Amino acid sequence: MEEKNQFGVKEVNLSQEMRTSFLDYAMSVIVSRALPDVRDGLKPVHRRILYAMNQLGMTSDKPHKKSARIVGEVIGKYHPHGDSAVYDTMVRMAQDFSYRYMLVDGHGNFGSIDGDSAAAMRYTEARMSKISMELVRDLNKDTIDYQDNYDGAEREPVVLPSRFPNLLVNGTSGIAVGMATNIPPHQLGEVIDGVLALSENPDITIPELMEYIKAPDFPTGGDILGRDGVRRAYETGRGSITIRAKVHFEQKDSGKVSLVVTEIPYQVNKAKLIEKIAELVRDKKVDGITDLRDESDRNGMRIVMEVRRDANEHVLLNNLYKQTAMQTSFGINLLALVNGRPRVLNLKECLYYYLEHQKEVIRRRTQFELNKAESRAHILEGLRIALDHLDEVISLIRGSRTTDIAREGLMENFGLSEKQAQAILDMRLQRLTGLEREKIENEYKELLELIEELRAILADEEKVLQIIRDELVEIKEKYNDTRRTDIVFDPAFIEDEDLIEVENIVISLTNKGYIKRLPMSTYRSQRRGGRGVQGMTTHEDDFVEHLLTTTTHHTVLFFTNKGKVYRLKGYEIPEFSRTAKGIPIINLLELEEGEDVSEIIPVQEFKEDLYLFFTTKQGISKRSSLKNYENIRRGGLIAIGLREDDELISVRLTNGESHVALATKKGKLICFHETDVRSMGRSAAGVKGIDLREDDEVVGMELVTQDAEILIVTENGYGKRTPTEHYRVQSRGGKGLITCNITDKNGDVIAFKSVTMEEELMIMTEHGVLIRIPIDEISTFGRNTQGVRLMKLHDDDKVSAVARIKKEFLEEEEDLEENTETSSIEETEESNSIEGPKENE
Repeated sequence: MEEKNQFGVKEVNLSQEMRTSFLDYAMSVIVSRALPDVRDGLKPVHRRILYAMNQLGMTSDKPHKKSARIVGEVIGKYHPHGDSAVYDTMVRMAQDFSYRYMLVDGHGNFGSIDGDSAAAMRYTEARMSKISMELVRDLNKDTIDYQDNYDGAEREPVVLPSRFPNLLVNGTSGIAVGMATNIPPHQLGEVIDGVLALSENPDITIPELMEYIKAPDFPTGGDILGRDGVRRAYETGRGSITIRAKVHFEQKDSGKVSLVVTEIPYQVNKAKLIEKIAELVRDKKVDGITDLRDESDRNGMRIVMEVRRDANEHVLLNNLYKQTAMQTSFGINLLALVNGRPRVLNLKECLYYYLEHQKEVIRRRTQFELNKAESRAHILEGLRIALDHLDEVISLIRGSRTTDIAREGLMENFGLSEKQAQAILDMRLQRLTGLEREKIENEYKELLELIEELRAILADEEKVLQIIRDELVEIKEKYNDTRRTDIVFDPAFIEDEDLIEVENIVISLTNKGYIKRLPMSTYRSQRRGGRGVQGMTTHEDDFVEHLLTTTTHHTVLFFTNKGKVYRLKGYEIPEFSRTAKGIPIINLLELEEGEDVSEIIPVQEFKEDLYLFFTTKQGISKRSSLKNYENIRRGGLIAIGLREDDELISVRLTNGESHVALATKKGKLICFHETDVRSMGRSAAGVKGIDLREDDEVVGMELVTQDAEILIVTENGYGKRTPTEHYRVQSRGGKGLITCNITDKNGDVIAFKSVTMEEELMIMTEHGVLIRIPIDEISTFGRNTQGVRLMKLHDDDKVSAVARIKKEFLEEEEDLEENTETSSIEETEESNSIEGPKENE
């Protein structure tokens, strides 16, 4: 015990006092204010509001009462804090955009999604909602414990019976000291199904539970992007999900397109969102919106943005997602009080503790009803004895001077308890009629059956669980509704590759920046000189510039003319039909103004012994380890340091022992060993690969082997094969050898490939026509020749892109066709997916 000094002042250790006082304060905030109980999902203030309303009789079947009356009851008896804190809490419980299932039925102005505050409590009225009655159901049947209020003058519940899992259904958020909770709301039917599944199978896994509880379900709707963040939150108790506004396009008769927002992410202020969009348009950070209107009314939300005719609505929407609250993140933190202690819970634990609470509620309710039934049966047994000895009882009572003497006489003469004797004394004369005597017998028999049933319930946990199931199903049937928040799988947000089927694909990118993927089986083989099939629909001034084959699970590296590199997975590139133009690549990559993709390379693994070999338009070459490009941010990284007025045009994946060939548009080609170029860092500029004439430029680069041939394709559809032995290996930096005789007939070289006889060639034109030709049908010629016609072109059409289909690709396609019964080759190839190549590995 600390002593006072001579001045009557108690001396304490300041450090110890601060530590003790702060811990006391922190625990008080954690337990008594900021965190919900895992059993009923309520913080103390929410619980006290509902309990006070229930005690005042402000139930869902009674008229609304003034909010001020409720607030006064709460702060006067249970919650000694500010009236505004209590009223603000009650207001949120009455807002359909804050609570998934409102616990308060408000009457009057309770605020709006635009951020308007509620009217003063003296103007609004409230009562309990119908579903909140399920939280206090059986409250008077000794189902929960009570505790003293703040001054000991009243009693308040420690927890509510909560006949539905409110913690997950309505969610909650709160900031305590050193910890915070943020539990999203869920769809009632899904959560109840999860509880039912857990009650049937205690060993159920979280992935199995997620078949019932798919994801959070917000009152404002919107879209959740993917399930990876949800799965992480459900398994660990912590995770983050991305929510997007729900938007659709409306096209007017004039041809103008409008973006229409009908749902926004949870907890987003609509008025501030519109203000932010207007600010971005004013500052020209978002370009293309000509008009912005809020057409929301009592029938629903509707924000309309008219798009300028020359603007791309997809690009515009992508920018809005990026720069406004039309796309937000929700950090899930399943923190709740378990036995008075804060714990981070996974999904199964949330349901387990709720189920255990319900078992306790049902047991206590059953015991309460059993005690009541046994007490009544005990009284009825006394009445039956009195009726069997009616004359003696009447005579005894008539001969007694006082009630006490009569009671003692009944107890002594007939072996009755004090309660039974008192019940006989209180019995009215009408109970002596024959009909009343029959009612007593029937009631007694029914009570005996009820007592037997209640004892059986208490002795068998399975019966307790069945009661819980039946009552949950009843609540589900009564209050269930449809899910509001959809789960969508935007390719940019898919992270679990196990959910994606491995499929061989063709990726095409147009000059205007439209990208898409197609299953490889879309295209059928044709003879040389054919017209081809329509590969995709393009604008008159657009043409396909890049075409490659890969698989959905490979990483695709995008190298741009400005020397930067970006990465996507194959499955992150949206799939479209054969004739669709695709999606703007700016929706997938954060490209700068004037930045275009110059090369696309698929990569299976980032190995130490693999290299990337770069070539620029001015003939500069560079070699760098593939490992340097493994960790690429979504915003991209520098892949090569470019010199002034130069552009990156070609990149290849090598094994460190390859021969490299560079070709120019004027028909020159140089072949040298890649080790002539030393390995450099990621941002290095490189060295001279070929010495160019003033009017020449490099059109591409390939890796060549002894068993391969050099394939040249010109812009007018001519081509040829030339054996590699016709090209001697030189040192880098030379002028090269002639590889093609350039004339007006065949045109400049557009592409060249290192090919083998088992492969096929895909050629795409600027008008989007595609042809697939076996390599062995292309004639072999010497270096100084112009080649033969590979594809018939219209006068205004030219070759735009060339891709090679490798041997293993063709073998698997043949196996597939042999085992497929179909009436046409085209139907076979369009209805099947096949294992594809590992190009450039």
